[in-house]
Amino acid sequence: MLPALVIEKLPRLVRAIKLLAKEEPDEAAILADELSGVTAMVAEKFTNDRTAEGIQRALLLTVGGVSLGLEAMLVDEGISEEEGDAVALDMLIEEGIEYVFQTGFRLIRELSALPEDSLVGEYDSDPVYAQRRLKELFVDLCTADPGESWSGYERYLGQLQQRQAVQAVVRAAQWLRKHHFEGPVNDPDLNAEGVIALAIIFAVEGGGTIVARTTQKGFERFVKAVRKDNPDFETGWAHFLDKIPAPHRAIIAERVQTYREHCTVLQSIRTKAPMKQLIAELENYAGSELDTEYP
Repeated sequence: MLPALVIEKLPRLVRAIKLLAKEEPDEAAILADELSGVTAMVAEKFTNDRTAEGIQRALLLTVGGVSLGLEAMLVDEGISEEEGDAVALDMLIEEGIEYVFQTGFRLIRELSALPEDSLVGEYDSDPVYAQRRLKELFVDLCTADPGESWSGYERYLGQLQQRQAVQAVVRAAQWLRKHHFEGPVNDPDLNAEGVIALAIIFAVEGGGTIVARTTQKGFERFVKAVRKDNPDFETGWAHFLDKIPAPHRAIIAERVQTYREHCTVLQSIRTKAPMKQLIAELENYAGSELDTEYP
């Protein structure tokens, strides 16, 4: 078997600078001065501007940050890969390295503000934690050795897609909490998938009631009602989905399909399964959104 072909893809800043030989010497001097200034700023804020190691790490971050900004700007302008390096150099000369770096860093800052997973806690809004999360993401995506291949932009796009999907789940759960049948659920800790699971499970009872949090006592009442009235699950879900606004409907409809096929609580609720078993199974879905303590 032939070895896989590895295509070297240096950071965009490096590829653009290699074209500087065709420009006036003054342009090269200006860009070198700007690159030094941004590197010093990064060293002061993120590494250590008093040591050679700190300045070297800052240079790697600057190369990645500028390259990230260039990639985003090229995409916004609809520039092809073949034209990219030359256009990137024009952007550096016209806009300046600091502007391009700030463009890349803004992408990192916006990305760090998106949730990583559907478990949201009070600490997520803590400024100290947010700053640490920003730095870790910056280092992860923008550390770029000028002499080695760099995939920071592609990894940024992958994380952006993943986090936007998580954000959609979180926002759907927040909407459900806001419309909980007993009144809005106000709690900084959120298990978004747990909220959605509860709402879908309880929806089978019919009537379109939105349940975003429950207690053990509330679940026991629900089980008894389902076993007594034998409601049509599909009708219940249809009424439930009718209440969900368009921005959240696709997410919740997708989860409905999953629970329709795989939810052990719904598979067991019409059997003689003991309540203790059903509560344990529900806890697997609802997590902290189920209060198992009696009042």
